[in-house]
Amino acid sequence: MNNGPLEGLKVVEFQGIGPGPHVAMLLADLGAEVVRIERPGHQPMNAVVERARNRAAVDLKSEDGQAFVKKALTHADVLVEGFRPGVMERLGLGPDEMLSINPRLVYARMTGWGQEGPLAQAAGHDLNYIAITGALDSIGAKGQLPIPPQNLVGDFGGGSMYCAFGILAAIYEREKSGKGQVVDAAIVDGVNSLMSFFYGQPHSALRTTERGAGLLGGAAHFYRCYECADGREISVGAIEPQFYAELLARADAPKELAEGQLDPKNWDDYTEKLAALFRTKSQAQWVALLEGTDACFAPVVPLDEAKDHPHMKARGAFVDHGGVSHTAPAPRFGRTPGVIRDSAQDGEEVVARWDTRG
Repeated sequence: MNNGPLEGLKVVEFQGIGPGPHVAMLLADLGAEVVRIERPGHQPMNAVVERARNRAAVDLKSEDGQAFVKKALTHADVLVEGFRPGVMERLGLGPDEMLSINPRLVYARMTGWGQEGPLAQAAGHDLNYIAITGALDSIGAKGQLPIPPQNLVGDFGGGSMYCAFGILAAIYEREKSGKGQVVDAAIVDGVNSLMSFFYGQPHSALRTTERGAGLLGGAAHFYRCYECADGREISVGAIEPQFYAELLARADAPKELAEGQLDPKNWDDYTEKLAALFRTKSQAQWVALLEGTDACFAPVVPLDEAKDHPHMKARGAFVDHGGVSHTAPAPRFGRTPGVIRDSAQDGEEVVARWDTRG
């Protein structure tokens, strides 16, 4: 049975939190064999994100621990670590040392601030990283403080996704050069890249990153969320004129809303009119009227209900595995699909196998 397009890829992951484990999950879902180096006595924190691991309890400061890790890295294709800059070097496991024993190693370093710069040694979290990129400043309601977007934009959007992308790019380049290299995946760099769209567009009342303003920032009546009669919520995103016309027609909206859609002067008034309209029916009633049409509509679904949405169910977006509801591997592949696998305390056995096979 094929376990995904990365089957045969050998990865050593050093225990961490946030984006580092997510990187390893992405690789493992697509078939990579991941040995997770953990502190002795560590208990799994997240059964979904930490799935498909071969765990090994290792004291990195001991002679035996050092020998084990170096043996694993002699055979590994990828190393993933998320410590502060300099920690791996102080352990004697820095990129210079590891690339000298395995020149083909892709050494992925996942941090918030990056390996150098005035903030490199400072503590921080997602909110801090997205704050200096300009991303956080645009998220929230006008006249109010920015709203933390969970830790999706920094840790996972600008962090783990760019780290995984960098790893795969380095593996591709290795096929030509035969050499590994360091991947410096900094959340601030990834989020800055995510903001490219906004740097590249002309600034105007329609296209602005001012908080609570602009077409995409929550000010437009046709691109925002509304409350329904039952207190549940819906989203509308009818930007294009033909989609906006369909939204108005299917919702039986006031006729005057058909004029001046893109004029910001109308948005507050039109928002009040649509808010009053959407409060006349329950979420389920609006779903029956609008979902699946070109009105660009979707209900706002709480996380614990997402797996039951008909579209998510039809796509198999969640998989019940070992009594736990897991997110399905993504993206999907036609010939070599990813699979969800169990974790096990067999990291030492896996490394011994790597050592035997070379």
